[in-house]
Amino acid sequence: MRNAQSQFGVGPFQQKITIGNFQLLADIEEASGGANTGPSPHEYLATALASCTSMTLKMYAGRKAMNLTNAIVTVHIEREDDIEKFNRDIQLFGELKEEEKQRLLEIANKCPIHKALTGEIQIKTQLVN
Repeated sequence: MRNAQSQFGVGPFQQKITIGNFQLLADIEEASGGANTGPSPHEYLATALASCTSMTLKMYAGRKAMNLTNAIVTVHIEREDDIEKFNRDIQLFGELKEEEKQRLLEIANKCPIHKALTGEIQIKTQLVN
């Protein structure tokens, strides 16, 4: 897996993110003091869960020859009483039987990002200069 690196960008909060050859920006909304030049870190976290879920559903449906033509996954994160609450809505498209839909709902919880977020997480932080 490629490393993610972030460094100061322009404005009060913007960050320039590099992942391999990809260049991204992160920022916060103007109402919170940012310049709104990119998604916020929480929005990237929501994107990670949404895209991983959709990829997992596509892979599973393909292996099982299900007629899944698209899956739209929407994730919203809110913070309440120091608890991050993830709300994930999944729309399945294609000619699917009810039992296939239920199985895909179960499979959504097996995506690697879902497992990482609901499992034990360890973060080691160190100064390197």
